[in-house]
Amino acid sequence: MTVQDTPALRAASAQALIAEARCKGRGSLDEATGKALLAESGIRVPRSRFAADAAQAAAMAANLEGPFVVKVVSPDILHKSDAGGVTLRLADAKAVREAVDAMAAKPLIAAARVDGWLVEEMVPVGREMVIGGYRDPQFGPMIMVGLGGIFVEVLRDVAFRICPIDAGDAEAMLGELKGRALLKGARGEAGVDEAALVDVMLRIGGADGLLMRHQADIAELDLNPVIVSSHGAVAVDARVILSPTPESVDAGTDSSASPLDTFRPLFEPRTVAVLGASTKDVAIANTFIRRMKAFGYAGQIYPIHPAAEEIEGLKAYPSLADTPEPVDYAYIAVGAERIPGILAKAGGRCRIAQVISSGFGELEEGKALQEALIEGARAGGVRVLGPNCLGTYSPRGGLTFPSDAPKEVGTVGIVSQSGGLTTDIIKRGEWRGLRFSGAVTIGNSADVKPHELLAYYLADPQTRAIGLYLEDVKQGRAFFEMLKGASKPVVILKGGRSALGRLAAASHTGALAGDEKGWEALGKQTPVSIVATVDEFIDMLLALQHFTLRPDKPTYAVTLFGNGGGSSVLGTDAFAAAGLEVAPYAPEARDRLEAMKLPPGTSVANPIDTPVRTLQEKDGFVAGEILDIVYGHADPDAVLMHLNLSAFVGRGSVDPIDNLFVVVEQTKAKWPGGAHFALALRTDGSAALDERRRHYREKARAIGVPVFDEIAPAARALAGIGHIERQLGRR
Repeated sequence: MTVQDTPALRAASAQALIAEARCKGRGSLDEATGKALLAESGIRVPRSRFAADAAQAAAMAANLEGPFVVKVVSPDILHKSDAGGVTLRLADAKAVREAVDAMAAKPLIAAARVDGWLVEEMVPVGREMVIGGYRDPQFGPMIMVGLGGIFVEVLRDVAFRICPIDAGDAEAMLGELKGRALLKGARGEAGVDEAALVDVMLRIGGADGLLMRHQADIAELDLNPVIVSSHGAVAVDARVILSPTPESVDAGTDSSASPLDTFRPLFEPRTVAVLGASTKDVAIANTFIRRMKAFGYAGQIYPIHPAAEEIEGLKAYPSLADTPEPVDYAYIAVGAERIPGILAKAGGRCRIAQVISSGFGELEEGKALQEALIEGARAGGVRVLGPNCLGTYSPRGGLTFPSDAPKEVGTVGIVSQSGGLTTDIIKRGEWRGLRFSGAVTIGNSADVKPHELLAYYLADPQTRAIGLYLEDVKQGRAFFEMLKGASKPVVILKGGRSALGRLAAASHTGALAGDEKGWEALGKQTPVSIVATVDEFIDMLLALQHFTLRPDKPTYAVTLFGNGGGSSVLGTDAFAAAGLEVAPYAPEARDRLEAMKLPPGTSVANPIDTPVRTLQEKDGFVAGEILDIVYGHADPDAVLMHLNLSAFVGRGSVDPIDNLFVVVEQTKAKWPGGAHFALALRTDGSAALDERRRHYREKARAIGVPVFDEIAPAARALAGIGHIERQLGRR
């Protein structure tokens, strides 16, 4: 009877190999076992035999085809080449025997426990690649590919992705390699079978690959080299490092509860309880009540105090269990040690509590108290935001923690592990034209995790774009899976990229991996733009607030239109640095622009360089005629108009820039679904011009146009838009 080869059978056999190594107390698989693991997964390896000594090695060679390679097999020697434990190009059995004797006498091998020797047929010459894997502390299994051999850590020409990958991911990884041309064939050499290389990558990092099936056991993995030629790919070496003990596996996304139902009490609370307000002093909880009143909260506010009759003009209640109605949202700013007991006694009458107080898991001595906080919340039926945060801002629900926040309900949702930074984002974003559907600070995120609020915003009809400030994502696998399937754009401002640290690596892959690799891969595999500063964060969200994304035509070709020759040159450079193109127009568009007979000094090649005198033509409405030609005959993906505001001071009685907003509104209406339109308004830093720019920003916001301070930030934002569009287009 023939036994069918199935994934389940392969997994069982592979698991037996790992279990046997663990029983022997080994932290890694020897090369022979590692290659058996690969063969179980359908990956080609050289024909080989295991020999106990030199005589047996020579006998084994007689049953193989030379030339041969011989390698030491020892639990004490991980890097065989460094110990002198590899000999290549051995012609016959006699040479094999002599090589084993010579290697056995080398100091590092003589001092080690030697299990035996691996005799292999040498693989024909090809390109040396490395395929590796490791378990990222946040995102789980990751795969690496790069140019291999002994120089892999020197050249560092590698690419990473979070598993599982698909064929498109594998192709994109190869496309990132500086040495990709070598795979295609260079200087007369034949190209290699890239399809075979992709196949090996999928067998390692695909949905049913080794790294996914055995993620609890495999800490690091190196196939170095994988010899790839026009005849296929063969894994010549295999190094598999086991986790000290089987790791727990993140189960991924739990979709059993509706995020809209779970978090509606947070974003639209009908009743709010406040714990920590004082009858004598102005504590942070008192300030919160005052800000809620000033913001116009229309629901019921219940101060909670064990003894007071009234706080801030509102009737107080002894506990959460004593309020007239169940509490949708509780703001808690009392001593940390009291909070677990308060939550435990809520009796199911409080939906969501936000713990402002610190002194929990952010400190070593507070970790046990944070565990008690979670236990208390579960006992009381409460979901907890925080601790160690500042609050939630929801203009649709009348909820706020910053003062003078905009009351207008917007379309940008924020989740942040920093309260102070969230205040900056709200206030600076307001001046730039951002309006928010909500902003939640989550601090330590002991209970409610970032991906849960991400799920809310993804389901929320009011939210078009999502911004996250994260330091520690908590359940990284669930977070990744959610982003991979996201239908809305996300911007991540990542803090503490190197904070996690890693143990000393035992493989090339481990040595090349770092905490940032998972985040870099996340940005390449999902509709996410990862940024480094608050300004870039706001820039991206501003563009996403106003643009209708076009996954079928991702942003790449840009028209740059404005005044200032040097600015146009520098702007073209800025777009090139961001990976976008400002290229001269084809004759059809250029001839039509030249036929307009614009004033001397005007260039219409792209960039369209228009002195102030040109932009003043027809009181500024000449810009509409130019844009009609650009949209109708050049068909770029985006148009950035840049204006040096100081150049217009004292230049005529009509402000052509004010009229420009009429032009832009008309153009957008005339060409729906056309190129994204953005403005870069530059000033000389004077108070008068900065105030003028603020006036223009409001006009731009009213017609759905993002305004940037300079060309370079606009270029980076448009590049981020293009990346998100491409990722959404992959769906």
